Amino acid sequence: MDQEAARKLMARHVKNKNLRKHCLAVGAVMAALARHFGEDEEKWAVAGLLHDIDYEETKEEPDRHSLVGAEMLAREGLPEDVIYAVKVHNERHGLPRQDRLSKALYATDPLTGLIVAAALIRPEKKLAIVDVPFLLNRYQEKSFARGANRETMAACSELGLTLEDFFHIGLEAMQGIAAELGL
Repeated sequence: MDQEAARKLMARHVKNKNLRKHCLAVGAVMAALARHFGEDEEKWAVAGLLHDIDYEETKEEPDRHSLVGAEMLAREGLPEDVIYAVKVHNERHGLPRQDRLSKALYATDPLTGLIVAAALIRPEKKLAIVDVPFLLNRYQEKSFARGANRETMAACSELGLTLEDFFHIGLEAMQGIAAELGL
């Protein structure tokens, strides 16, 4: 499945505008991480785009989130490593992150929320004015963007990335689609 098909599939199942933007952001960051590591950009972007495909269906049952999504993706014929990465990104299942793809998706999911929150607290409400030092400062503030799990983001170390490098890759990727994100 390519990114265009993944976007269409995501749009059929994800109706909430902000959740769609989150999926787009995760897809962009995953593509950038794949580029950084010399991995398959298309595959990684598709994993990011589709990681929350079941969220609206399972939001009241968080223990089912990502398992239902993985089943949906299996029916669509996606590769097993993409399906597994989608399952793993929900830490409630306690599944081990066995490869770069699953490690990257796990750490990236909350990163996009931190970056969006950092843009939204600025008067301009634009990603263009956010920089890595600003993100690192906000990361240290426990009360800022509470939903963006710091421990999960710190798992970027499993990829051999520092927080600074991870934030740089993620921010640059999201700045590249800022118009689509409305930021």
